[in-house]
Amino acid sequence: MKTENDNHTAEVLNDLLKINNDRIEGYKKANKETEDEDLKNLFEDMEEESEEIVNTLTKEIAQLGGTPDAGETTNAGKIYRAWMDVKATFNGKDRKGILNACEFGEDAAQKAYNTALSDSDLPSGIKALITSQQIELKVSHDSIKKLRDVTK
Repeated sequence: MKTENDNHTAEVLNDLLKINNDRIEGYKKANKETEDEDLKNLFEDMEEESEEIVNTLTKEIAQLGGTPDAGETTNAGKIYRAWMDVKATFNGKDRKGILNACEFGEDAAQKAYNTALSDSDLPSGIKALITSQQIELKVSHDSIKKLRDVTK
C-alpha cells in the first residue's frame, strides 16, 4: 500500500530525475557547441552518467508506486539551455563560455541534490542513494570547474 511518505519521496526523486534530464540535454547541447574532442568525450561521459542516474531514479520511483516523469525537464533547466543558446550566439564555439555554461548547470544539479538531502522525511535508504549520486555528480562538477579554470 502506497503511503503519503511514498508519494512525497517519489516527488523528490522525480525532481532529481528532471534535473538529470536537464543535464543530459545540456550536455547534448554543449557537445554540439564545441569542436574540441576532449570536451566532446567528457560531455558524452557526463550524459551517460546522468542516463544511468535517470534509470536508477526511475526504478526507485516505480517501486514507491509513483509515476516517473520520463523525459521531462525543469523550468530552470530550460532556462539553462536557453542561456547556452544565447551564449553560443555571442561567443561562437568558445571553450571557456561552454565550460562556464556547463558549470552553471552543474551548480544547479548540486543545489537540487542539497535540497533533497535536507528533506528530513526521506527514508535513510533513499538518502543514501541521493548522497551517492550527489558525490558522483560533484566529481563531474569539479572536472568542469577545473577545465574552466585552466582555460584562457
